Amino acid sequence: MSQFINKIYKNNAIVYKILLFLISVVAIVYLFPKGGQFKYDFTKGKPWQYDNLYATFDFSIQKEDTEIVLEKQELANNNKHYFEYDIAIVTSVKEAFTTKVNLMQANGSMTTDALMKFVTIGNFVINKVYETGFVVASSQGKIVNEDEIIYLRKSNEVEEMVYNRLLISKDVFKLITDNIGEAPYTYEQNVLLNTLSEIVKPNVSYDAVFTKKSLENSFKNISYTKGLVANGELIILKGDIVEGKKLAILNSLKIESESKVWTESNYNWIVLGYTILVSLALLMLLLFLQKYRPEIYANNNKVTFIFFNVILMVLIQTLVVKYNSDYLYVVPLSILPIVLKAFFDARLGLFAHVLTVLLLGFIVPNSFEFIYLHIIAGIVTILTVSELHKRANLFISIGQITIIYMITYLAFSIIKEGNANQINWGYFIMFAANGVLSFLSVFFIYMYEKIFGLVSDVTLLELSNTNSKLLRELNEKAPGTFQHSMQVANLAEAAANEIGANSMLVRTGALYHDIGKMLNPMYFIENQSTSVNPHNDLSPRDSASIIIDHVIKGIELAKQHRLPDRIIDFIRTHHGTSLVYYFYRKEQEMNPEETIDSSKFQYPGPIPFSKETAILMICDAAEAATKSIKKPTAQSIEVLIDKIVEKQKSDNQFINSDITFREIEKIKKVVKKKLMNIYHLRIEYPD
Repeated sequence: MSQFINKIYKNNAIVYKILLFLISVVAIVYLFPKGGQFKYDFTKGKPWQYDNLYATFDFSIQKEDTEIVLEKQELANNNKHYFEYDIAIVTSVKEAFTTKVNLMQANGSMTTDALMKFVTIGNFVINKVYETGFVVASSQGKIVNEDEIIYLRKSNEVEEMVYNRLLISKDVFKLITDNIGEAPYTYEQNVLLNTLSEIVKPNVSYDAVFTKKSLENSFKNISYTKGLVANGELIILKGDIVEGKKLAILNSLKIESESKVWTESNYNWIVLGYTILVSLALLMLLLFLQKYRPEIYANNNKVTFIFFNVILMVLIQTLVVKYNSDYLYVVPLSILPIVLKAFFDARLGLFAHVLTVLLLGFIVPNSFEFIYLHIIAGIVTILTVSELHKRANLFISIGQITIIYMITYLAFSIIKEGNANQINWGYFIMFAANGVLSFLSVFFIYMYEKIFGLVSDVTLLELSNTNSKLLRELNEKAPGTFQHSMQVANLAEAAANEIGANSMLVRTGALYHDIGKMLNPMYFIENQSTSVNPHNDLSPRDSASIIIDHVIKGIELAKQHRLPDRIIDFIRTHHGTSLVYYFYRKEQEMNPEETIDSSKFQYPGPIPFSKETAILMICDAAEAATKSIKKPTAQSIEVLIDKIVEKQKSDNQFINSDITFREIEKIKKVVKKKLMNIYHLRIEYPD
């Protein structure tokens, strides 16, 4: 058991990657919808590429969504409008009129004949008003046409009638005045007019609830099919164009086939299929890292970061597909290559993006169109997005990506429809939204720097500001070292540009590589402004120890100021495992009979493990050494730099840095040229 635990401990990096791989596969498969996949791929307006297709079972032809929408719209336009006839109001009006008559009879304000006439006319008008009904004025706006047939509900009975048979306020007033008589009115006529105007109230109102229920019942009765395809019936011939009825039948067959595939018995098989496909995609990503990006593969933090971003993109896209696939193209998948390119390189960014898009192709509608659109957009992203620290660059790049989306979609639409008349312009709005959301990449880059400890060009630009706290302190305490660092930074930047390395990274690393010297600045010759050299009072071994300590103290200082690990790497490696040769030779001269332990005069390393750190080692040694030449000439500088680089090569300082001999020669050429310019030298040609 202990041996097994020891093996796991020794191979913890591999064990971690296996666990990460398994967790990623499970997470992605869990996110995927578990429905079956139709075995034929077809596109509207394109030829049927398979053999003649016959139905293998009976199925109904499903109506298109647009057809259903039109049917519902037609039902809504022709829906029955219901009004409610309130008998209680009629009863209350009649009771109020009787009460009014009794009051007038008790007061004796009218003669018996006048009162009888008052009652006769009043009852006639009330009965006439409520014979069909007095509609509420606000309900008139509910009816589109005055001649429309409506349905009047009286208790449990429904009467069909023309809407204009219902009385409105002006009709009721005319009915009252017509039955009272002509003006000028007598006292009795005025009393009757006022009484009826006061007590007669609307008793018919629009029944919105019942009307809505009627419309919902009509919607429930809509047929979602428009025909039947029998088993064995020919669906489409090879080479036929997929359009019209054939397209509708194929879509129906796809829906029916997928529903038949998705059963409890098939569920496990579908999950197994998804697991194999997802595993293959993620395995390709791991193998790519192992073969072409070994430094990233060896770093579990970076591998986790890459897998996390792939899963995040899959999660967002699957959520959109699940809840509303109409917004499929709003998801800014271009964030993935932007982020990966910002922290790593373009090739890795594109490779991860393509694999992610292929994975999403399993679950999105019109998968070929989706994959083509996003791969083209990903390529444009990789080609255009660069130097994110320049704000205009990101705006221009995302604008170009958005335009490519729109042009590609336009081409697909023309192919499908055969013309540009039926283009869905809503997609252009979605692509614009996609572009706006792509600016979130800046937020993600900042967030990932804090979470995963990675470094982007934006952070490097901030760190390379010579007015930053640490560099300002270096300039104050060790001005000679600061000037040396500036010169090395300029040399290293030019060399990096020459061989295509990360110039921003190497420049920033060069600015900080000697910060450890500010703790003991006078022990380094570039800071000695007088003839006093403190090394004269020390033994060579003690002097070497102080010189070597500037690397260790520089690392400690960098960690205190929370510099990123990628910058600290330059401090660690800029001397590699070389010797403090001056004091080593001095120790040999002072003790010729002893065997000197070279490890006491050796920097702790490690040796450079990237092109950028190798560039810094060359430039640092070259810049420092040329200052020791009393009368520099072009030839002396050239010979000295060749000697320094050859010594570094013979000491195997570059074996881990993935740098070629050709690149080293290019670096030497740039460094020589720059140093000659600094000393204003020209090559002396022979007579």
